Amino acid sequence: MRAHLVQLDLAWEDPERNFARAVDLTDAAEPDPGDLVVLPELFDTGFSMNTERTADRNGRTLAFIQRFAADRSVYLHAGRTLKSPGEPMARNMATIAGPDGTILTEYAKIHPFSFGKEADHFVGGDRTATYLWNASPDDPDRQTTVGCAVCYDLRFPELFRALVDLGAEVFVLGANWPAARAAHWRALAIARAIENQACVLAVNRCGSDPFLDYAGGSIAVGPKGEILGESGDNEGVCSIEINTPHIRAWRKQFPALHDRRIPVGDRPAPTRTDRPD
Repeated sequence: MRAHLVQLDLAWEDPERNFARAVDLTDAAEPDPGDLVVLPELFDTGFSMNTERTADRNGRTLAFIQRFAADRSVYLHAGRTLKSPGEPMARNMATIAGPDGTILTEYAKIHPFSFGKEADHFVGGDRTATYLWNASPDDPDRQTTVGCAVCYDLRFPELFRALVDLGAEVFVLGANWPAARAAHWRALAIARAIENQACVLAVNRCGSDPFLDYAGGSIAVGPKGEILGESGDNEGVCSIEINTPHIRAWRKQFPALHDRRIPVGDRPAPTRTDRPD
C-alpha cells in the first residue's frame, strides 16, 4: 500500500487553479487503486483568514474531493474551510473520501494557530477522527487505522496519544507550516512517530502567499523514527510504501506503549507575580 504526499505551491484563494495542479501532480505519480493521496491543509485556497470568500459553502471543493477519489479509486485526505450561514467562525476541516467517493470522515482542526490569528476566524474542533485505509479487503496487512491531524496540531502530543488509543497506526497531517519554523516541523513529525510507534505522513505546502513563505519539506516517518521519504522546497509528490506489519512488529518487539502511566496528584498552588500595595 502506497501513500502519495502531494506538495503544492498553493494559488491564493483560487480553488480551480489548485484543483488542476493537484490533479496534474497526482496523476504524474500514477497512484494505484487503494492508495492514499494526501493534500495540504486548506489546499483549495491557501491559509486565508478571509473565510467569507474561502468557505466551501456551495460544496465545490467537496465535490472535487469526492470526484478525485472516485475517478482514481484512491483514498483522498484533503483540507477545506467550512462555514455555515450565520456562523461567525469557520472550521478548518480535513475531509477524507474513499475510493468510491464516499466521505469516510471529517476532522475539524482542534488547535487553531492563535499566533497567526487563526483563532480569530476559526473555531477549534472538539473531536478526534480516524478512518480505515483498506487497500485490500482480503489482506489485513494492507489495512490500517489512520488518525487525523492538521498543521499546528503537530505541537500537541496528547492528540496523537488519543488517536493511538483509538487504534491508529498511521497519522496523516496536512499543513501550511511557515518556513521560519521548518526545523520544528521536521523534529516534531519525527517525535510523534517515535513516541507513538506509528507512521507519520505530514504534507506541507511550498512557495509563498501574501503573508508568509513556506519551505515544503513534506515528510513520511516510520515507527522507529526512520525517514521513509522527504520532499525539498518545490512542488512534487513523495510516494512511499507503508509497511503495516513493520509497525505492528515494532510495537510488539518494543512494547513502550504498554508502559504508559498517567500521573495523578495535587497540582501546585499558583504563584502570585503581583504584589498588593
